[in-house]
Amino acid sequence: MDYDFKTKLAAEREKVEDLFEYEGCKVGRGTYGHVYKAKRKDGKDEKEYALKQIEGTGISMSACREIALLRELKHPNVIGLQKVFLSHSDRKVWLLFDYAEHDLWHIIKFHRASKANKKPMQLPRGMVKSLLYQILDGIHYLHANWVLHRDLKPANILVMGEGPERGWVKIADMGFARLFNSPLKPLADLDPVVVTFWYRAPELLLGARHYTKAIDIWAIGCIFAELLTSEPIFHCRQEDIKTSNPFHHDQLDRIFSVMGFPADKDWEDIRKMPEYPTLQKDFRRMTYANSSLIKYMEKHKVKPDSKVFLLLQKLLTMDPTKRITSEQALQDPYFLEDPLPTSDVFAGCQIPYPKREFLNEDEPEEKTEKNQAQQHQQTTAQTQAQQQSGTQQASTQQSSAQTNGNTGSTGANTGGGLQHGQDQGPPNKKPRIGPSGASSGTGVHQSEYQHSNSRLGYQSNIQGSAQSQGYSSSSQQSSQYSHQSHRY
Repeated sequence: MDYDFKTKLAAEREKVEDLFEYEGCKVGRGTYGHVYKAKRKDGKDEKEYALKQIEGTGISMSACREIALLRELKHPNVIGLQKVFLSHSDRKVWLLFDYAEHDLWHIIKFHRASKANKKPMQLPRGMVKSLLYQILDGIHYLHANWVLHRDLKPANILVMGEGPERGWVKIADMGFARLFNSPLKPLADLDPVVVTFWYRAPELLLGARHYTKAIDIWAIGCIFAELLTSEPIFHCRQEDIKTSNPFHHDQLDRIFSVMGFPADKDWEDIRKMPEYPTLQKDFRRMTYANSSLIKYMEKHKVKPDSKVFLLLQKLLTMDPTKRITSEQALQDPYFLEDPLPTSDVFAGCQIPYPKREFLNEDEPEEKTEKNQAQQHQQTTAQTQAQQQSGTQQASTQQSSAQTNGNTGSTGANTGGGLQHGQDQGPPNKKPRIGPSGASSGTGVHQSEYQHSNSRLGYQSNIQGSAQSQGYSSSSQQSSQYSHQSHRY
């Protein structure tokens, strides 16, 4: 009887292959499975979905954690889990998500490649502000519901393409996410690997066993700097990426090379870190005496007295107890000055970024962070060589001009290749948006945002008719836009 019932029940279950067309549409890999671009076979809607197939013969703890969290969390800036499919015949699990055409890893890579091709196109500052605001708002919602993401990086920040949610940010890949009970009782985490090295907070690198949502804020600061410069601010070698030892010499060296060595008064509890003796043995304060975030960002034409720099400085505060919170960051003066953040990060522009490429089913796993680091180092070397060549040419031209009695100077405009449609805004304009509310109560926090009447101005009929302001999507740029793991 039980066998007949189970057979009948299995026959009535909805099968992914019967409902969705996805063959030949693999777009990448998540934390633990393949990701496919899919459409409904019955034509009930024209939406595009992301189907995530979990590998293996069972569900890992990471997968269970992601499913459990995503079924409860509802926010415009957190990727939505539409449905879970269980296939008893082949023991596969499928997760159905909204499909996002873009992510920050690809967007930043697009702009970095433009520099290497001597056609620098900077991310529009209005777009950067809108991206950062939506990331912070999504993380604020997670933190208000006692959830740490723990693996924030550009590849995990998705951006919706053309459609009703055009230009909305979606925080994805919740496989590392964890619940924490209270700000007064921070999570004691023993996982060997949490947060990709480049975006890992210094307290983690120094072996902190008790840490808080401040680790997500540090990662957001790293992403913010990368949006401003098109380069990972703390990139370094990534060998032994799965080591159980939290201390990573090269990563700390890179952080200190940019930020300077933390003074005792700036981070009093650093002496309590488990790896502090190793830090004292391996590092000398004077080595980094001339390093500071101000100097690093000035090289990228970000002034130290600007609101953008002041917010970045608060996000990248070494001492986690002094680091700004997501709620405080959402109220920062940076978001109150023009251009104001918008719900559509592409507002006023055509989307210049190529769509995701399909992969062959037998294609091997995509580039790891180690491969990405090598690729970034090669691109950086090419850019530096080109800059040196340009400097030599400029010097020659300047010498020639002085010989001829001219006082002109040569230079290239590297900052205005891309102009955002919101760059020219009316003065004294009140912000159109505000942070989600926080609550100290239990249970899942309902976002103040509604898709139809959100403070952020989420629109269901956003049109992309505005002409591009300096954007280009030539075949040459498209060919340099290689695929990287699609995170959901």
